[in-house]
Amino acid sequence: MVRGKTEMRRIENATSRQVTFSKRRNGLLKKAFELSVLCDAELALIIFSSTGKLYEFASSSLQATVGRYLRHTKATHCLQPPSHQHDLQSVQNEATSLLDEIESLEVSKRKLLGEGLGSSSYEELQQIEKQLERSLAHVKARKYEIYKEQIEQLKEKEKYLAAENAKLAKKRFVQRELRQSSAQVGEVSTHLDHSSIFDVETELFIGPPRSRSIK
Repeated sequence: MVRGKTEMRRIENATSRQVTFSKRRNGLLKKAFELSVLCDAELALIIFSSTGKLYEFASSSLQATVGRYLRHTKATHCLQPPSHQHDLQSVQNEATSLLDEIESLEVSKRKLLGEGLGSSSYEELQQIEKQLERSLAHVKARKYEIYKEQIEQLKEKEKYLAAENAKLAKKRFVQRELRQSSAQVGEVSTHLDHSSIFDVETELFIGPPRSRSIK
């Protein structure tokens, strides 16, 4: 089946847009990994979703690769014509900003894990606590959903086992009835055989033998 060509424009439906983003993001990360392994290339991939969430991939170290890029652009800066110097400076500034943002996100991540809190202020600790409480609420909500799903599955399994037990009980009842019927038929047959033995008539004459008359 031939797939239709996707129109390159923003997806208006939020759910469809998120699904497409997740699929294409995973595909892009997979391709980047394959390229780094198959071709022994050094890659650094940075993705920000529409909600500002960061996704990253690096074949070695993201900071080392970005630093290498900055050193490379700085080394080639003098070799470029003056007309490109402004563009290179802009790219370099953007790369530096991204590197700082990555470092900030890593610091926030460590603080959420309870590390590096010595330099945090009281207000910052309160924000971290509230964020952890929100995360914990989401985890508990998801845990409750899974718990309800498991209960429903157990109920369905219970119904199935009850139905199977009823079938087995009915089957055993029918087998018991058949055995009882067979036993009753056997008893009737035996009784009839004994009755036929005692009902046979025999002619027995007791006394002197009868004399035959001679004519």
